[in-house]
Parts: sequence; structure tokens; C-alpha cells
Amino acid sequence: MTSATDISNRIIEAVMAQKLAPGARLGEQQLAMLFDCSRTIVREALTQLAARGIVTVSSRRGWYVIEPSLSEAREAFEARRVIEMGLIRCTTSVSKAAIKQLKAHLAKEKAAVKGEDVGLRSFLLGDFHVCLAECLGNSLLADTLRDFTARTTLIAMLYQSSHDAAHSCAEHVEIVAALEQGDWARAEQLMQVHIGHVQAALKLESASGDPLAELRHALKPLSGASATPSPTSAQDLHTSPPKKSSKDASTYLGALL
Repeated sequence: MTSATDISNRIIEAVMAQKLAPGARLGEQQLAMLFDCSRTIVREALTQLAARGIVTVSSRRGWYVIEPSLSEAREAFEARRVIEMGLIRCTTSVSKAAIKQLKAHLAKEKAAVKGEDVGLRSFLLGDFHVCLAECLGNSLLADTLRDFTARTTLIAMLYQSSHDAAHSCAEHVEIVAALEQGDWARAEQLMQVHIGHVQAALKLESASGDPLAELRHALKPLSGASATPSPTSAQDLHTSPPKKSSKDASTYLGALL
């Protein structure tokens, strides 16, 4: 029988694979049908995820994936810095088995970066940090990092991250190489730089403090364009409608999990 933990784990995986977008609704009845279980079990799973900061509930909207604010985004990255750099700083040795496991994960990352499965690529890049914590012998921090990685994945989707997957994978390779050489200081420094690169790639337009900045930019008059559109340009609007985004936060969950 499907347990609440099974459901919460699947939802976390879907978030890390960028298959569930910020604000996506999670209907209890739909989830119960998907996992062939009672709504009570589904509600337990969603309650667990709410406590972990992945979903939230509204009396009107029901359950939905969180949409991190700018301040929450900054806090999430700062938390990851503290956890991951501190984890490496406290490391005194890494076993050959752990290095082998990390390299196996890196091999999967490299293959995914070259492949076309964006979901798998996103999941593996995020899961590297969870795998690293496990290999360094701290399963408690691994669980914590899994949640923070899921949240930063949502942040990357919400704030349109431009961070290159191949670059991220290359930085992971450098971190593992430093650990294999026993150079903890360099590994810690590389982790700090890596997290900084991921954060810097976010398009934080709202950072200017102007809540209308994005709308103001979108509605700015075009250079050299007349105030009133000509009949020709009006016709173009009808014959060439803008393409719809392929990502829809309300996509039925059955197509995602």
C-alpha cells in the first residue's frame, strides 16, 4: 500500500525534476486516484511537505506548491551555504567507497547533461548535494539538503535561472576532485563559489524594490513605434498569435509523476 512518505518523496522528486512548478495545485482527490490510496494518506503526505516548506495550504485554493518570495530565496541560498560549507569544513576523511559513489553520480550527471531529458538532468544536478552529504556521513543533513535543494529548484524556476547545466556539472567535478585529494579548504571554497554562481544566475527583477518594475518594462513604448497600431500591425496580431508557454503550473499531476 502507498504510504504518505512514498507520496511526499514522489512530489519532492517531481519538484527537483522541474515537473511541478511554483504554484502548482495538488488536489487531494487527484493524488488519491494517482496513488490508489485514501485522501487521509494524501493529506498526511501534504501535511508533511508543508512542515518541510515545500507546499502550503489555503482555505480557498487548497494545497499548492510554494512560490518563494525574494527574501525566502535569499534565505534558502544562505542556509545552503551554511550547511554545505560547514559539512565540508567538518570533514576529516572521505572513504574510497564514498568517492566512488560520488564519481558514479557525476557520470550520470554528465550523461544527462548531454541528453535531452531535462527533468532527469535537473534532478541529478540537485541530488548531487544530497548525495554529497550522504557520502560525507551525515544522513540528517542529507534529508535537510533534499528539502532546501527542492526549494532552490523552485526558486530557479520562478526567477528564471540562466545557470548552465554543463557549468554546474563541471563545478561538481572540481568539488569531488578536491575531496579526493583531501584538500578540504579548496573543496569548501569551491562549494561557496558554486552556490554563488547558482544564485547569481537568477533574474531577480524585483530586487530593485519597484513592485511594478517588470510590468513597467513590458509596457514601455517601443522605440519608433506609433501610439496607435496600424491596420496592418493589428492584422498581424490576429494572424500571428504569441506562442503559449510549454510550462503550465496547473498541468494535471498525472502527466508529471
